[in-house]
Order: sequence, then structure tokens, then C-alpha cells
Amino acid sequence: MHNPRYKNGFDVTVHEDLIEEPKQWKKPLKIFVNSMSDIFHDDVPDEIILRIFKTMNECPQHQFQVLTKRPERLATLNSMINWTNNIWMGVTVENNKYINRVDFLRECDAYIKFISAEPLLSELTDINLQNIDWIIVGGESGPSARYIDEKWVLDLLDKARTSNTAFFFKQWGGINKKKTGRLLDGRTYDEYPNK
Repeated sequence: MHNPRYKNGFDVTVHEDLIEEPKQWKKPLKIFVNSMSDIFHDDVPDEIILRIFKTMNECPQHQFQVLTKRPERLATLNSMINWTNNIWMGVTVENNKYINRVDFLRECDAYIKFISAEPLLSELTDINLQNIDWIIVGGESGPSARYIDEKWVLDLLDKARTSNTAFFFKQWGGINKKKTGRLLDGRTYDEYPNK
């Protein structure tokens, strides 16, 4: 990628000089924390994770969205984290194998709890959205994109309606995501939690 930040490829690399950078941004922003990684990775020290959360605590003008595939680590650190209202915590659930991640999420003390069902790779038959504020659903994109079924998406929409969970449909995905678009039943779904 010709970026010196990626000199180690996708090996876990902590850029400590960036941890406090959001303090310099005065204009309120929505910030997706570590969009190319997972701050709850085993190779990220607890102290670093807690420093990242401290920066979020000290920047109430911003909304931070944190997403993990490692909710067990989230659970072990939950009591050490100061969960200010500007921190949204989510887990990725792409198929039934990972539905248990939702239970870990539900137990954390985040103000907003969300699920990223993207890429959605199967019907999430047993998912429980109670006390989940937001679900983002989308298909995989790119040349090796796997199949997404409209029935799976509509089932999650029904479950979101039943549990009063905001529903955001991001894309159908596929080889050409612009062509497939993001209409579901003839409309877009751009809901956000209204807490």
C-alpha cells in the first residue's frame, strides 16, 4: 500500500502516536475506531486498549464506533472501561457460528450496542436482538463475493422491528456493488439508534 504505517503488512502494529489524535479534531465526527483491525486482538496490550478508551472519554464531541470479533476480551476488560455515551460498541456476526458474540455484547456497559451482520453469509436463525440498539446488514463485495439471500435480510428486518432495533441496510454487494445497490423492498433503510 506504499504507506509506512503498513510496513508490517497486516501484523498487529500499535501506532501510539495516533492514540490521542482525535483530541486535535474540533469538528464533531463519527469515527470508526481501527477500521482495518481489532483493538481487542490478543496482541494489543490492555494498557493500550484502555488508553484508546481514555481518549474517547476525553473527546465527547465525537461519536466513536468500535467493532470486534473478540467479545471474550471485551468481557474481560468491560469493568475497566469508562463507557461514556459517545462510545458505541459492536460485534461482527456473519453467520450462525458467531451468534454467541451477541451475548457478550449485551453484557457490556456500552451506551449503544450494535451488530454488524456484514458480510451476511447465512440466515441468522437464532439471533436475539433484545437490548441491541442497532443492526447493520450487508452483502460481501469484490470479485470473490459470497452469496446473500434477500430472505435472510428480510428476516433480520422483521427481528429488528420486533425488538425495536434500528436497521441499516448497507449494500447487496457482489462483484459490482454500485450496480446491485442498496434498495430493499424498493427503499433504503438508513436507521440509527435514537437514544
